[in-house]
Parts: sequence; structure tokens; C-alpha cells
Amino acid sequence: MVTLTHDLADHPLYGTWQQMLRRCENPASRSYRNYGTRGIKVCPEWHDITVFIAWIEQNLGARPQGMTLDRVNNDGNYEPGNMRWATRSEQNLNQRPGIRGRQPSPSLPESCR
Repeated sequence: MVTLTHDLADHPLYGTWQQMLRRCENPASRSYRNYGTRGIKVCPEWHDITVFIAWIEQNLGARPQGMTLDRVNNDGNYEPGNMRWATRSEQNLNQRPGIRGRQPSPSLPESCR
């Protein structure tokens, strides 16, 4: 059983923080292959939820409606200087080629790509 040592489980960034750690550090996570196996890490300071939330709120501000956290450099770590608020459309443009069908099929004629 997990024991919480903070009172932040209801904070809007708590789920984001949990998912970030899970995809980078838990090989049982379905997303681990796209993060952990690529060497993407969470900076050591952000393993503390209070430090993570404080940095986000001080440097990026509150989450704007319709936006989620995004890494500026898609190959970079979750760390200060590499995070921003982004729309789903902006995040879709910030993916590796071939992720979720973004790379056109070579069998399509050039005019369809």
C-alpha cells in the first residue's frame, strides 16, 4: 500500500506527475517503450511532487484551459527548461516521425501525402 507523505493527491498536476514518472520509470507501463526505453528521464528534483508542482506553477503558471504539459524537445528529459503548456494539436506536431500514423505510407502516391 502506498502511503502519501503530502496532501497533494487532489492537486490538478498530481495525475500528470504520476503518469510522467510511470511512463519513464516503470517497464510495466504501456508507454514505457516510448519514454523509458528511449532514455527519457524525469529530473531527480521532480521525483518530489512538491518541487514539481512549485516549479510548474512558478515558471509556467496555472494550466490554461485545453492545454497539457509538453516537452519542448521531444527527445529531451522532463526537466526545467524543457517544459511548456501546449494544445493537443501542438503536441501532435511535436512527436517523433511514425508515431500514431503521422508518417505517410510509402505506398501512397506523392499527391496524397
